[in-house]
Order: sequence, then C-alpha cells, then structure tokens
Amino acid sequence: MTRMADDDPRPPPIGLWPLFLRFLRFGALAFGGPVAQIAMVRHELVERDRWMSSERFNRLLAVMQALPGPEAHELCVHMGVRARGRIGGLLAGLGFMLPGFLLMLAAAWAWFRFDVGQGALAAALLVAQAAVIGLIARAVERIGRHILVARSLWLVAALALPATLAGVPFWIVLPAGAVIHGLAATRRRGGALAALAAAATVSVLWLLRPAAPQAADVGVAAPVLASALALFLTGLKAGLLTFGGAYTAIPFVRADVVPRGWISDATFLDGVVLANVMPAPLVIFGTFVGYAAGGFPGALAVTAGVFLPAFAFSMILHDRLEQVVEAPAVHAVLDGIAGAVVGVIAATVFQLAAGLAGQGPGWPLLVIGGLALVAAWTLKGRFAAPLILAVAAAAGQLWLG
Repeated sequence: MTRMADDDPRPPPIGLWPLFLRFLRFGALAFGGPVAQIAMVRHELVERDRWMSSERFNRLLAVMQALPGPEAHELCVHMGVRARGRIGGLLAGLGFMLPGFLLMLAAAWAWFRFDVGQGALAAALLVAQAAVIGLIARAVERIGRHILVARSLWLVAALALPATLAGVPFWIVLPAGAVIHGLAATRRRGGALAALAAAATVSVLWLLRPAAPQAADVGVAAPVLASALALFLTGLKAGLLTFGGAYTAIPFVRADVVPRGWISDATFLDGVVLANVMPAPLVIFGTFVGYAAGGFPGALAVTAGVFLPAFAFSMILHDRLEQVVEAPAVHAVLDGIAGAVVGVIAATVFQLAAGLAGQGPGWPLLVIGGLALVAAWTLKGRFAAPLILAVAAAAGQLWLG
C-alpha cells in the first residue's frame, strides 16, 4: 500500500458533535446522485478545508468505486475515520444518511397511511414509474461505460442479461462472471471457456430442476409481513453487490421482495421514484421497500443491511483499502462481478417494463420511459432526475388523471 506522505494534509481538530453536524448538513444537501454528492464533499473537505490532498482523494475515490456500496457514503465514513477514528467514521456515516432515511421513513408512512398510490395521484405515479424505468436504463449505459472496458467483460454482461431473464439466480451469474473474466484477464482462455461451459451447465440444471411444491392455501387471513431478519439479509445482499452506483442495488432488492409477493412491482417503483427526489444515496429506496414489506422494523432492517458494508469497509479496512483492492486477483474478481451486474440491471429494466405494461396503457407508458431515457441522456446537473420525474408525473396527471 502507498503510505501517506508526511506532508499530506490532515483534518483540523474537530469535536465529535461538530463532526456529526457537518456530515448531517452534507446529507441534507445530498441531491443529485453520487456525482453531485462526491463533488460537494470534495469542494468543502479537500479543496477548501484541506482534509487531504487532491491526489489522495482521487486515489481513495477510485478504491471506493471498485468496492460495493454507495461510494459517497463510504467516502464520508472514511473522512470521519480520518478525522476522529472509528467513532468519527460512525458519526460521519450516520450524519450523511440520517436526513434521507428520516425523510423516506416519513414518506413511506404517509404513502401507506393515506393510500397515495391508489388515490388521486395514481395516474401521476403510473407515468412517473415509466419515467424511472427510463432513468434506470440510462444508468445501465452510464455504469457499463465505466465497467465494460474489456471484451471479456462485455461477454460476461451479454450472458448475464438473458440468464437473468431466464430465471438463473444471481449466486450463479455473479460468481460465473468473476471466474470467466478473472481467467480471461490472465490470458487463460481455455480456462475461461471451461468456466463458461460449467456456468452454462449449472444454469441449465437449475432451470430444469423440479418445481418446488406450492404452499397450501392459508385462506383469506391478513397478509403476513416479511420478517425483519429476511429483510435485513435482503438489504445486506444489496449492500454487498452494489457495484458502480446505487442503481445496481435495484435488481437484487427486487429479486427478493417482488417474486415472494411481499410487494408489487408498482410499489417497488414508487420507492425508486421517491428516492430519486430525496437528498440521500439512491439506495435509500430500500427503506421504503422495507416499510412496505415489513412495517417500521422492516424499514430499519433493510436500511441497516444496505449500509452495513459501507460502514464496515471504511471503518475496518481503513488502512488497507488501497492494498486490498489493487491486488490483481481481487481486482479481476471485482471487475468480473461488476460486469455481470451490468447485465443483471439491464435484465431488470426489461422485467420492470413488462410489469408496468400490464398496469395501464402499455405502449404509451413505454414511450414515456423512452422519452425519460432521452431526457436523462441530455440533461445534466444534480436536479435532472427529480425534474424528469416531476414533469412525467404532471403529464400523467393531466393525461390519465
């Protein structure tokens, strides 16, 4: 690991309470996604207050982008550790995530308390859901542009897409991507082809397995909420597999909650819509999903699971992050997983679009999603996504309301 130079800037003395309040302010202003959030932290803590050199910040950012988890949140935790040790990292991370968490928790309570999704705004929400699918499609291109830098990664993504659509689970797709790219990156093409054949065989066997027996009908009793433990594991899975941006958490959370019948695709998309207009990392949509599936305990469980890896990587591996991620074998594995994740997100776009088409006027909604994709491609700035969703919602209310 590259050691910090003796003259590398250090954070000025700061108390724990002022540290928490400073990152709480960052969280309250965290509009516009990770690019805007990271730019805000860089401007205040690196360029203005000199908590570290710009060169070290750039290297740290590259490491955070290679690791799973919301990189803006991980950067805040790392900065807090640098200022006041692990307790400082904990307070910085909590401060950054707290405004978005509380806003989303309040929004989720109001959403279901007043039945917003089925009320007078149902038409606006339906069109906003179509628009958010366009935003996710734009994220596939944006993430893929940075991740798919080798032919083997393109192959991994291209194979992950149809495999996911066919029903192959992520625990087959992602390790296969890691192995195939890892062998290809070290010029062991024969091994990569063998790994590809093995992954295809396992996938076919999985798809041809006998169907699980259906549970007996339990009548018309009130639906049972998902357990907090199950939802915590859902969030933890998303937190550990979020490569290249928070949009990569979407397929993993959806795969756990929608097929199990805990929530519908429409409700899931409502959470993503809300997350796009709040000052928070996009993964805060997990709080809404957890509340929808398991009430207040579910919201806490998913949120804890999603953010736990982000805290752990920066607090436990603070001094070894660069060394760990730059190890060639680890780097190849992470790249292969990230390449497979691109294909998984692309498959999720098709799955969400298919589900949405069955809720209303199919092709007009798909056209709206396409227009949102074009707008997301064209518009820049931290408020582009909220603006696109607001315009879509207003148009939907006028059109279908």
